[in-house]
This record gives sequence, structure tokens and C-alpha cells, in this order.
Amino acid sequence: MNKVGILYIVATPIGNLKDITLRALTILKEADLILVEDTRVTKKLLMHYDVDRPVMSYHQHSSDEKKLHILSKLLKGKNLALVSDAGTPGISDPGNELIDFILERSDGIRIVPIPGTSAVITALSVCGFRADKFIFLGFLPKKKKNKLFEWLKEGPSASSRRTITFAFYESPNRILKTLGELKELIGSNRRVLVARELTKLHETLYRGQLSEVIAKLENEKIKGEVVVVVEGK
Repeated sequence: MNKVGILYIVATPIGNLKDITLRALTILKEADLILVEDTRVTKKLLMHYDVDRPVMSYHQHSSDEKKLHILSKLLKGKNLALVSDAGTPGISDPGNELIDFILERSDGIRIVPIPGTSAVITALSVCGFRADKFIFLGFLPKKKKNKLFEWLKEGPSASSRRTITFAFYESPNRILKTLGELKELIGSNRRVLVARELTKLHETLYRGQLSEVIAKLENEKIKGEVVVVVEGK
């Protein structure tokens, strides 16, 4: 019986290429195949570190047929590395869908995490708020945001929820509207951190009460990826 392969879940930099770990580089250089969200994005990282391994796309629109193809390679003993465009796979991307698909069909395949950067953890580490407990909401949907925020105000556990710091990702095009909706729900005095372009050249951290941060952002041309951290009451 052939020995099955290993699927490595490899975290990659969210901006600064120096943020990759030595272990991640070793795995990428030794993998039989690297599964990537966008080949154009990941090839920049691989070329920077002289990683010359075959790549194959895997993303949120990949079919079950593609997942079965990946599974077949693992069953044939190939070691695969899964990366996203940036950060830790499985956090707000389809990495966990692939893991679930594989584990449902074979319990002999090892899934090994190779830890590294994550935008939400990076933002939490510099927010200055109590973050021994926090709630991560991922990317907020374009519509019905208020329904997501309502758990702050309604229901039997609302008072305890309001004591916990929470974080989410948002588009630069919608950040002011979202903060305005949040201000209406929880008031203008709640402290927030808005982190833009973390680890990149134009990294900017906006701290203060909601009303203060909104005022700062109204005078800025907001570009790049945004993480928002809201202090628990």
C-alpha cells in the first residue's frame, strides 16, 4: 500500500516578504505541488525566494473535480502545500473547504499547519485594547451589515457580547459607511483601531474614538486592505 502524502497549510506574508518563516520556505521548496489562490500573486513570492516548484490554482470557485484531483495526488503519496494570496489559509478564504472535503473522503491524510502571519492577529497585537478574548467577523457582507451588528445590542447575551473586543475586514470603499453604521449602533465614544496596508510601505494605523477615527478618515484617500478592531465596552 502506498504511503499517502501530507497537505501543508502554509501561511505567507500579508505584505512584507520578509515576514515568511524559515519553516514555510523549507516546506515550499520541498513540496511536490503548491496550491495557490492566484498564480500571479504567489509566483512573486516564489521567485523572490528562488522556490522552483510546480503550482496549481485552487480558489473559492474551484470545482469538486479540482478537489478530487488534489485528493488523488495526496493518495498517491505527493506532498502538497496550500497557500492563499496573503496570510493564513483557511481564515476568510476557501482553505478549510478543501480540508473538510479531503477529511470526509480519507482519514489517513495528515493536515499540517505551518503558522505565520494573519492580518487580524497583526491588527489585534497593536490595537492597545484588551484582546484576551475577541470575536472575528471576517469580511462583512455588502448588504445587511446592521443584522451582523445587531448582536451587539439585542438578545439575552447582548450585555456580555458588548464587553468583548471584535474585529473584521472591510473594503476601503465602504469603510466610512460601515463605521457610520457602527457609530449609530454603539455610540461615538467606543475606541477603534483601523489598520490599513499592514506590513506594507504605506501602513497606517488610525486610533481613537469612533467619531475621531471617522473624522480622520474623511480627510484621507483610503486605499488598500483594511482591518477594523473595536474595543469591548
